[in-house]
Amino acid sequence: MTKSNIYPIGTPGEPWGAAEIEAWRNQQSRQRRYDVDIMPRIDALAGRYDRVVYGELDYAGETYPLLALRDRSFAPHLPTALVTGGVHGYETSGVLGALTFMETAASDYAGKVNLLAIPCVSPWAYERINRWNYDAVDPNRNFRPDGPAREATALIELIASVQSPFLMHIDLHETTDTDASEFGPARAARDGKVNDLELIPDGFYVVDDSANRQPAFQQAIIAAVESVTHIAPPDDNGEIIGSPVVAHGVIEYPLQELGLCGAITGARYTTTTEVYPDSPRTSPEECIEAQVAAVRAAIDFALANP
Repeated sequence: MTKSNIYPIGTPGEPWGAAEIEAWRNQQSRQRRYDVDIMPRIDALAGRYDRVVYGELDYAGETYPLLALRDRSFAPHLPTALVTGGVHGYETSGVLGALTFMETAASDYAGKVNLLAIPCVSPWAYERINRWNYDAVDPNRNFRPDGPAREATALIELIASVQSPFLMHIDLHETTDTDASEFGPARAARDGKVNDLELIPDGFYVVDDSANRQPAFQQAIIAAVESVTHIAPPDDNGEIIGSPVVAHGVIEYPLQELGLCGAITGARYTTTTEVYPDSPRTSPEECIEAQVAAVRAAIDFALANP
């Protein structure tokens, strides 16, 4: 899908200042509840895993504990795997996929891998169904220790505290129609740039790290997900969202250079999943199942190829 949209905030060609950010913020409203939807499910898993509070957000008096689940005992002889969801809070199947994996499948890996899961990295954005945080900052372009997004810096601090080296990190995302209709135009307006129309791919795909290519790992994930939902084809230019398709359902980004979440562990195996929940060929439940299948395939491959 493509859609041209002149964003209603700001002056075309001029980056936003404090007044425009405040105007944007005033348009955001709480549409769902982190403390109702997500926290009770994390709390319910505390009988099996350590529930870790690794930080807190405080936005205009609204506070959000940042929560992780980790194996009670990190065995030094085992590899460590990280599962993250909700870096972009509006990408629902990433949040629910991480939770569902922990609820239904994580126990299969007991004694095989040290698991650390952060189901909802950006709870304020989860509640507003938004890509950005309270400050109109995209956490997933700001994963660096001195960055402006507390969602990102708190997670970096948590990762730095883990003593065991990471073998695998899977970061669960979605690509939605609102990327073209809302978030692309908002980003262009915020930055004082021209909005480039974006073609939203119909289907699942993954993003490899161009600085650490792992093609067999990516294809193992695609093969597993293909039994659950359809894989995004390349567009007429052989691309997905402006990046060349390097293999079936696979594109590449320089993760560290772009400040993306997938770069924070230095793991051998990293991937970012992208589900398309707006497709008439899928459902919310199928999108969650696809995320769970991706997590399982990623851990299975990493363990088989350490």
